[in-house]
Amino acid sequence: MTQVLLCGAAIVTLSMGIRHGFGLWLQPITMDRGWTRETFAFALAVQNIAWGIAGPFAGVLADRYGAYRVLIIGSLFYAGGLVLMAVSASGLAFMGSAGLLIGMAQSGTTYAVIYGVIGRNVAPDKRSWAMGVAASAGSFGQFLMVPVENKLIGDFGWQNALFILGCVALAIAPLAAGLKESDVKKVTGVQQSVGQAVREAFAYPSFRWLMAGYFVCGFQVVFIGVHMPSYLKDHGLSVDVATTALALIGLFNVIGTYTAGSLGARLPKRYILSTIYALRSVAILIFLHVPLTPLSVYIFASVMGVLWLSTVPPTNAVVAQIFGVQYLSMLGGFVFFSHQIGSFLGVWLGGKLYDTSGSYDVVWWIAVALGIFAAIANLPVKESAIVRATPAAA
Repeated sequence: MTQVLLCGAAIVTLSMGIRHGFGLWLQPITMDRGWTRETFAFALAVQNIAWGIAGPFAGVLADRYGAYRVLIIGSLFYAGGLVLMAVSASGLAFMGSAGLLIGMAQSGTTYAVIYGVIGRNVAPDKRSWAMGVAASAGSFGQFLMVPVENKLIGDFGWQNALFILGCVALAIAPLAAGLKESDVKKVTGVQQSVGQAVREAFAYPSFRWLMAGYFVCGFQVVFIGVHMPSYLKDHGLSVDVATTALALIGLFNVIGTYTAGSLGARLPKRYILSTIYALRSVAILIFLHVPLTPLSVYIFASVMGVLWLSTVPPTNAVVAQIFGVQYLSMLGGFVFFSHQIGSFLGVWLGGKLYDTSGSYDVVWWIAVALGIFAAIANLPVKESAIVRATPAAA
């Protein structure tokens, strides 16, 4: 179990750490290429939707053949996407590299694949805690990588910074060896086909409620992560304030995700999720109504950091608790697909409505309303294992 957690945490640190800094490239790339913010935002929106679409397929492959092979391919895609992102001279090429290629890479190097291995190798009573550890690693990656990426851009230019990150992404491949499984098909209990597992999940109301909540999560965090640096600069604050804010989100999310994972072992996870979404809306409301200063930004970033990816451990733990671990990576991929639809809309609407109105205000208020909806949507979730009337065919 220790090896799985260490290697899984290191992989998530790199894969999530790199992507959390993409907002720092918005202004240098659009200014250098002469693009609108919507061009950049749409490419990252495509990245999120490509990640979501590819997620269930990466999950099926990881469940059937093991995470190791999927992670190797994901590492190569990630490195290639970053390099091509640096040399893309048109919006279409940028969408293909920063959007499609990196999106597919992330589907094979992040939570759904890693959590499948954790689910199969960690005892059920420690599963939520272990997922919290892995999610905390992704948060630490943001705290670690965002300042590094900002320095790379400042010291070497935005293109060379992407080349360097491409080399860093290749480190995922050797770490994947620590997640090799001797027999990924050995799962106790009722055996199902892929089709049976999918039909069962989508027919179950609690699965659909979890997907609805995760949609909101994606909308909020990707909008803030990508557009907040530009939002702050538009209001006269320096890029260093934005960099510090993103790093604080990562730092405090280490605390938030670990705490959420630990609490998930003792408290109803639906209440944890509902509380997280409600507090996000409260935090955004306060942020919009206080004077915008470096201090208010840092406080907001710290509070949002505690709530940032803390939805991930309880959500995935509930999926495992309801449906078991045989197809955990795949079902987690479907839930995450909903997250990425929200991410697509959050990042794209941020750019689209800014170019239309010259302000991010409307998107901020949408984020508040969606947080209230998600707080309510998670309350009906039933966390007990699903009752299967008859054994499913293998």
